[in-house]
Amino acid sequence: MKALNSIMISGKEVLPFVEGGKGIAVSSGQSSGAWAAAGGVATFSGVNADSFDEDGNMIEQLYHGRTRRDRHEELVAYGIKGGIAQAQIAHELSGGEGRIHMNVLWEMGGAERILHGVLENTKGLIHGITCGAGMPYRIAQIAADYQIHYYPIISSARAFKALWKRAYHKFSDWLGGVVYEDPWLAGGHNGLSNSEDPLVPEDPYPRVASLRALMNEIGLNNVPIVMAGGVWHIEDWAHWLDNPEIGPITFQFGTRPLLTQESPISDAWKKKLGSLKKGDVFLNKFSPTGFWSSAVRNDFLDELKARSERQVAFSNEPVGEHNTAFGIGARKREVYLTAADKEHAEGWIAEGFTESLKTPDSTLIFVEPEKMKEIRKDQIDCMGCLSQCKFSNWAEGEKGNTGRKADPRSFCIQKTLQDVIHSYSNINNNLMFAGHGAYRFATDPFYDNGFVPTVKQLIDRIATGK
Repeated sequence: MKALNSIMISGKEVLPFVEGGKGIAVSSGQSSGAWAAAGGVATFSGVNADSFDEDGNMIEQLYHGRTRRDRHEELVAYGIKGGIAQAQIAHELSGGEGRIHMNVLWEMGGAERILHGVLENTKGLIHGITCGAGMPYRIAQIAADYQIHYYPIISSARAFKALWKRAYHKFSDWLGGVVYEDPWLAGGHNGLSNSEDPLVPEDPYPRVASLRALMNEIGLNNVPIVMAGGVWHIEDWAHWLDNPEIGPITFQFGTRPLLTQESPISDAWKKKLGSLKKGDVFLNKFSPTGFWSSAVRNDFLDELKARSERQVAFSNEPVGEHNTAFGIGARKREVYLTAADKEHAEGWIAEGFTESLKTPDSTLIFVEPEKMKEIRKDQIDCMGCLSQCKFSNWAEGEKGNTGRKADPRSFCIQKTLQDVIHSYSNINNNLMFAGHGAYRFATDPFYDNGFVPTVKQLIDRIATGK
């Protein structure tokens, strides 16, 4: 394999290995500090990050506000305090080595306020911001204001071109790199467009070559591309190294750092990763963000899938084939189904799925009474963790809602991601994000006999091409 050269990132020469900025508390200051100490580019998650009291105990994120708006203000305050805490931990553990970045989702609730709150109080500790999940036009201005570098996460040259034309060309000096995240292979939320088939993966090489051609055209020849999604062994990507069609390149690892000693995920989660088989990571569209996302198939995702499969279209008036009356709710208010769908609905009710819930698409889903209570409670308890949420219908604007009905086919993402990282036991009934290459933990000899490396051991291994 060709030699791996160091690369200039956020003003310092570092190893060409970037830690993926995985969601709530999964990329912590502890794991990221270790990654930076080993000479790489660390990325801690700035999404509802954990904070601590004076005795070093983690502060549980509880919400006391009576309204969604009040709870949203609490969430923003938690986000700022947590981001500051994680940046300080990462900085202290790094020992001045590597670089430290903060990852945020542009569509998370209070994104801009949290960024300003964290960056204002961590000057000199954070060297870059990575940002995806949406079209983060204003991230360039924010980075320039604090004189740090920004790294937009995109999944096509077209997306970057739109960002460049609208805003980034004004702040090109602070563009540290462009993260190409493969929408078919990366874990977490994926940037599939309406024109792309989620079931037909495309080779990343021509897509990244197209991005590089665009970057060269606008004078960004020396700005590195960060390849994210599906990266396991660097030797698999040897033909990308020193390749003029690809240009300066570095690689992001999101899934492999989950299985390290410094990773904050539970032992049960780590054990689960070691047992996955190819196909166990499921690309789905249940997320309340509206984006596609990739997560480990488990009881949580299976229930969501089954919930959507118990679904029929209805009409409030008899129209065409929807001419068969069906009573819903405690008062048995009549709606109209097709005769075949009424038969399906009665079958589900007989199985115990007695409660029907309306969706924004004029359909009904059927769930058990306890699941209905859980859905309703989670919708009521919404704290505005997204800029817009299809599950609860929250939106950050003046109205405070999306203008559409809440969608019971989705879920409270804040609740499940907090639970999966902090409960340490209930992993099968919560969302577990992972990249599609996670099955390789079970086949890679590096992890034989249940070996869990330190971050330093992992980076040393990656540097060999493996």
